[in-house]
Amino acid sequence: MKKLSLVIVAAGLMALAACNKQTPAENAVDNAAAALENQADALENAADAATNEATESALENAADAVENKADAVEDSK
Repeated sequence: MKKLSLVIVAAGLMALAACNKQTPAENAVDNAAAALENQADALENAADAATNEATESALENAADAVENKADAVEDSK
């Protein structure tokens, strides 16, 4: 009986693992969103290093726009 229950549990875990795989299209969406997030982070770092407020504000606005694009890409999944 214990062996049978162990086999059933193992089969259930394998079924759950199989359900978690992403398609290549989903991977591409995730990669695109991650690339946009990295770009936004770079813009935010540049804003932190800006020497005047106008440049800092422009870079922060650009970072926000890129983050919004990343969210839109992620939502398209």
